[in-house]
Amino acid sequence: MSSNCVLGSGSTMLIMSPASPSLARAKSYPVSETGMSPRAAVSRPLRLCGGPFRSRYALISSSLRPENGGFGPKPFRIGEKDGLIIVDHGSRRIESNLMLNEFVAMFRDKTGYPVVEPAHMELADPSIKDAFGSCVQQGVTRVIVSPFFLFPGRHWHTDIPSLTAEAAKEHPGVSYIITAPLGLHELLVDVVNDRVKHCLSHVEGDADECEVCAGTGKCRIY
Repeated sequence: MSSNCVLGSGSTMLIMSPASPSLARAKSYPVSETGMSPRAAVSRPLRLCGGPFRSRYALISSSLRPENGGFGPKPFRIGEKDGLIIVDHGSRRIESNLMLNEFVAMFRDKTGYPVVEPAHMELADPSIKDAFGSCVQQGVTRVIVSPFFLFPGRHWHTDIPSLTAEAAKEHPGVSYIITAPLGLHELLVDVVNDRVKHCLSHVEGDADECEVCAGTGKCRIY
């Protein structure tokens, strides 16, 4: 049993139902994300799994499976022409700003991403504008701005988008995206738990101060 996939006008994908000559409209995908040219899509037979189809939706779902030529959106990933900017608020305290540099170095080493730059929204350098320019100088064509913030407050809604848009004006042809802040990511539970346990170990004399509190004497029982 097979069917043909047909791309209609624009970027809308249409599926020919084997039980009816009518067309069933599927979810729209940009042609650039389908992993297949329109010409190839028209002639490719569709491999159907799990027995006869009982609805047009089952047919549509099958057409998006990887074994049918990847006729769905490609996985999004950071590519060779992408640059990543990790931006925090910025502080008048030099030690806090330097900590972002250490995190970026750690992030770059662990992920293997070639272009990762730190930036501070205000109060310290490098700025978002500086980091954006540095990414472009390294040959990127898309800049990904990742706010190193916990929740989506005013800085994420307004300040960072405004500063990034201003920086992008000097680099026509370079696109950018601003990702969500950390938010309610389940891995943050492990981070907070690890930090709490380390601080308790320190006040009990079983561990040194962590890199955050080092030299401050603030991690203690009051």
